[in-house]
Amino acid sequence: MARIRGAKEHAARLRRLTSPEAQRQIGAALFAAGSQIETDAAISITTGAVSGKNHVPSAPGEPPNADTHVLDRSIETNMVAPLHAQVSANAPYAVELEFGTSKMAERPYMRPATAKNRKAVTQMIRDAVARIVRVR
Repeated sequence: MARIRGAKEHAARLRRLTSPEAQRQIGAALFAAGSQIETDAAISITTGAVSGKNHVPSAPGEPPNADTHVLDRSIETNMVAPLHAQVSANAPYAVELEFGTSKMAERPYMRPATAKNRKAVTQMIRDAVARIVRVR
């Protein structure tokens, strides 16, 4: 009969990966990643923005320029499940600016922030999983 080497260690790694502590650590990494995207989206809106009578609207295809700061202050990161972070902008006009309308070109701010952080976010999650499955 064949012997399997490392079966106990592998079973221990699998138990660690499905443990409540693993959910907590991966959830924390997901929240940190979402916060990073949230920050970059808000920065893209506020960079170079001037409020009041000197406000200049953004060009189509560029992130919107803040005037009232409702949009950039409405961006938030929430944990909607133990392993599900959600970054959202809750201003009434957030979707119209991100995707545009039939009369207004899009002014994306969330998609570029997500694309900019994709590699860093992936690495944050990989690092969290590696810390969990590492043999102690």
